[in-house]
Parts: sequence; structure tokens; C-alpha cells
Amino acid sequence: MLNNQGAADLDSVFHALADPTRRAIVARLCEGPASVSELAKPFAMSLPAIVQHLQGLEQSGLVRSEKIGRVRSCSIIPETVREAEAWLGLRRTSAERRLDRLESFLNQTTQ
Repeated sequence: MLNNQGAADLDSVFHALADPTRRAIVARLCEGPASVSELAKPFAMSLPAIVQHLQGLEQSGLVRSEKIGRVRSCSIIPETVREAEAWLGLRRTSAERRLDRLESFLNQTTQ
């Protein structure tokens, strides 16, 4: 998913994660599956508003849901999280190398 085709998918992932409520939902789902009502408990918003957030997360590929009887259960899609993490990791490594080179340079010039 790191090629040009995946870029659009990563765009939707990062767009979904731009909202603090959706980030909190993802963080909760990383601990394990939960029902929509369980996910809604910590938020001061209506159940339909939570469902809209979940739909955005599902469209981005971060979350899946299934209805079992009367309960809609949601879970994280680990592959999507790993792909976003890998993309960020590549950028972090590059930035860390530049900072390491800067640190070496500064250490040489101060000695």
C-alpha cells in the first residue's frame, strides 16, 4: 500500500485519524472488539454521531463491523494500522538520520 495506488488509501486513513474522536475509537479498538454502545460510552455525543464516526473509520479501512443479533460489534483491521505505521516509520527513520548527522556536525564544530 506504499505505492501510488495506496497513497489514496493512506490519505483516507490519515483523514480518518485527523479527528480526535475517531483516534480515541481506534485506540479503544486496538485493545479488542467492542459494541457500538460500548464505544459511545466515553463520549458526550449521540449514538448516531458515533455511528457516523465509525462509518468514516470503516470507509478508510481501519475498522470493520458486523451485526450479531441486535448488537453491532466493531474491530480494528490490523493490516491497515500496520501500513500507516510503516509509512510513518519510513519518514521517521529518514528524519532521525538527518538529526543524527546534525548532531555529529554540531559535536565536531564545538570541539
